[in-house]
Parts: sequence; C-alpha cells; structure tokens
Amino acid sequence: MSGWGERAEHEKRRTPQALPEKAPFAMNREAYNRIAPEWDRARFAFYGREREYIDALLEGLPRRSAILDLGCGTGRPIAEYLLARGHRVTGVDQAAQLLAIARARFPEATWIESRLEDYAIPAGCAAIVCWDTLFHLERSVHARLLARMAMSLDSGGRIMLTVGGSEHPAFTDTMFGETFFYDSHLPSRVLVMLGELGFEPLIAEFMNPPTSGRDKGRYAIVAKLSDHCRDGTKRRALP
Repeated sequence: MSGWGERAEHEKRRTPQALPEKAPFAMNREAYNRIAPEWDRARFAFYGREREYIDALLEGLPRRSAILDLGCGTGRPIAEYLLARGHRVTGVDQAAQLLAIARARFPEATWIESRLEDYAIPAGCAAIVCWDTLFHLERSVHARLLARMAMSLDSGGRIMLTVGGSEHPAFTDTMFGETFFYDSHLPSRVLVMLGELGFEPLIAEFMNPPTSGRDKGRYAIVAKLSDHCRDGTKRRALP
C-alpha cells in the first residue's frame, strides 16, 4: 500500500525527497499509524484490474484455503474479498492502528502485528498476497522474503504482489501529508528471482508504467509455484 504509482486521490503530489536518517520500517510504521483513518476511508474498493488479479490467485483453490496477506493494512478490500470467498485469512502488518481497524471489522480473520522482515511465515499456505507492500522495504531484503514465501507455499501455491516499475534509487515521498520510504528492483529482475524459486508467472504487467516525472511505475505479478517444486526439492536455498 503506497505511493509508488498509487492513485492521485490518495496522495499529495510532491517531488520525491532525499532519504532521512530514520530507519525505513520505523518511518513507514509511524506514518501509516498516523494516517490510519484517512487510509481506511480512501482504500475501500478495488481499482484497475485488482479483482482479476485476485481471481487468478484464487483459481482452483478449495474453500477454507489458508491465505496469508502480508502488509494487510485495514483488510480492505483484499482480505475482505478473500473472506467473502470462504477462505481463512491471516493478515500481517506492522502498523497497529491499521490492524485495530481490521480486527474490529473482520474478527473472523487472524491479525498479527509484525515487521515482515521478522515474521516467521508458516508452512502450508495455499496463497500469499504481498500487495503494495514489498516496495516499502529495502530492496536488499526482497530476495530473502520472496524465498521465504516460496518455502511456505504448498506445491502449486500462488502469490500476488506488486513491485515498483523502475530501478530508481530508494526515495521518500508523501501521502496524506506523511513521509514514506520506497525501494524496488526492476520488474524484470523480480521475475528472474521468482523463476529461480520455481514460480511460473500467470500475470505480469504494468498497472501504470513509469513516467519522466514523479511516478516511478507499478507492476503487478500473479505467479504459481511449479508442481515440480513439491516438498521444496527444486527450490533454491534461502539467500
């Protein structure tokens, strides 16, 4: 969830800023906690092809499948849709104020407060969502997090994620008057990482391409863990 290609009505348009001294995870956690009510009012419905991406993620999954939502925010609209389709959802986010809204609205799900870098992803997931979240983390941790997702998925499991649309150096930008950190590999590099982990892309496309201005682009990926990766025998070790 972020301003890397986020819709204009969710942000104040400003020039990306130099990186401050505060740790990225702390900056983003504090910022999301401060804007929780505004974010909840703004981020309540799908936009673009998001519903199609989620339907591709869920294709063939039986009801009551275990789905992990990393960077779940307030649970809308993604976890809400997953729950409505009859699945078991665990949402993980480091922003306590976002999680408080999610718990109150969707008590049937499990909500966990944690940094994604620290969260021990459980085995046996049928699908994992990491939507508008990965680019809030320093790119140095992306490969390891993707590998942990692969190791936790059942054979044939699927992931849905977004990455930034360019390899712009890490930067900060503002949303609802608060400063957020962003960093990303090129989409092509992320696709290579996923391929090395045994994923086959089902959808890989720009939601919005990068421009010469503020927008660094945003890229959507839905991928399936190859059946030959059963029991993790063909997967690469954690980097």
